[in-house]
Order: sequence, then C-alpha cells, then structure tokens
Amino acid sequence: MKKNTIFKGIATALITPLDETGINYEQFGKLIDWQIAEGIDALVICGTTGEASTLTDEEHRAAITFAVQRAGGRVPIIAGTGSNDTEYAHDLTRFACEAGADAMLVVTPYYNKATQKGLIKMYSQIADKSTKPIIIYNVPSRTGVNIESATYEALAEHENIVGIKEANGNISKIVETMARVRGKLDLYSGNDDQIVPLMALGGIGCISVLSNIMPAQTREICTRFFNGDIAGSAEQQCKLYPLINALFCEVNPIPVKAAMAAMGFCKDYLRLPLTSMEDTNREKLLSQMRAQELNV
Repeated sequence: MKKNTIFKGIATALITPLDETGINYEQFGKLIDWQIAEGIDALVICGTTGEASTLTDEEHRAAITFAVQRAGGRVPIIAGTGSNDTEYAHDLTRFACEAGADAMLVVTPYYNKATQKGLIKMYSQIADKSTKPIIIYNVPSRTGVNIESATYEALAEHENIVGIKEANGNISKIVETMARVRGKLDLYSGNDDQIVPLMALGGIGCISVLSNIMPAQTREICTRFFNGDIAGSAEQQCKLYPLINALFCEVNPIPVKAAMAAMGFCKDYLRLPLTSMEDTNREKLLSQMRAQELNV
C-alpha cells in the first residue's frame, strides 16, 4: 500500500520566537521566510522545539494558522497536534486540518505511559478523524513509552498514517521496524546525529533541530546521500557532529533558542520550567557555531 510522501529531505522542527508578551509574529514570519529561502523541505510547527508544551491553546492554534498562511504553500507545514489527552489531540488535529496544515506530527502520549494496545487505539482514532496524513513521533526519552515494531506494523495499515519520526536511538529496533513496515511508512530520523544511519536503512530524511541554525548545510547531508554520494553525506554528518552535540548538551530547545538568539532571530526567552542556557555550555555552543563559520 503506497502512500503519499509528505516531504523528502529535511524538515525544520521550528522554534517559536517568544517574549514577555507572547509569540513574536514579526520574528516568526522572518524565520519562516528565511528557512524557505535556504531551501528547507518542510517546517514542523509547535513541536517540542517549538515549546508546544508551554503554549496556551490559543497560541498553539494561532501559531499553526500563521505558519500556514505565511508559508503560502511554498513548503509543507506539519503541525504538532499530539497530547496525552486523546480528545484534545482529536480537537487540535481537526483544527490544524481546517487551518490548512499539510500533515500532523503526533507524539506518543507522555506521563500516562500507554500500553502498545493503547497506542494502536489512540493513533488509529486520531487518524480516523484527520483529513490529513499523520506522522507518528516516537521519543521515549521524553514520553516514557516506546513504540514497538509490531505496533508500527499494525498502524502502517491505516491509510492516513504515512510516516515515523523515530528518536528512540536504538538502531537495532529501527532495523526491525523497517523490516516490518518497509514500503508502508516513510522513516525520518528524529535525531540529528543519526541522519545518515537511518537513511541507510531506507529513511528519507530528518525532522531536525540543527536546521534551525544551518538549514542548507543540514539539507546537504540528505542531498549528497540521495545523489549517491554516501561518503560525502557521511562526511557532512561527521563535520556537523560537534555542533549537534553542543545543541543537545542541555535539554532541547534550550541550546537552539540560545543559538538563534545569538544569530539575531529571536530573544533568548523560554517559559518555565525551561530556563536559559548555563554560561559554560553557552560558550561551548557559540564556539562550535563559530567553528562552522556562523556569525555570532
């Protein structure tokens, strides 16, 4: 059962520029325009990196609507609509569909730690009520629950479930998953340090944090791979690894927010319980950005 691919390459898990008054839409619009001008393949709005967990419901919906309108069809807009409250995820998914988002990114439910049976029922219900495709987001380090390969195999039968953002970090598990779902679900890396390994297993790109600050250079990893230059793709992955490592020395999105602020895209403003980066880590991050010839 071949399904439509939402994007191939790099989708930026976009930050949400915030200040004391809320979302700064002037900065948000400029950031969307810059990402598109740099050649990014898609944008994820209101994901983890976009601080969805501390946006109000009104802000969450407004951010999705704004991004759809600002992008104007230039790239696919993927809306983060997951929740540990399935009814809320239903409502947010319906809203994002009506607002014109091209696809939904739905994270596994956090804190309540569903069984695999519960995951199948939850994702199936959300997909039933969505008029747009669903990408499943598996990030057990944050949610406390991992999607097993057999669960992916069951969900792959749903026509509206088209892809996986996989951030479990376990390559062997990902091999098992791809053996079960190959041809039915598109695989995207959820970790910037594993783009090439997952493409070698049949993946078609990454939903990236790094591409917030280096969209064209991150996309080059995929472009080289797709053009058959596997060695060059691996070389680019390794070249960017020290910066990727620095971007995750504190919990995401603390470092990338600091990086984007240093580049002049936004304020270094996060909502509690997240706080600004520690000074020693900030200097390490800025040092790696300078090593990549970023102007900070």
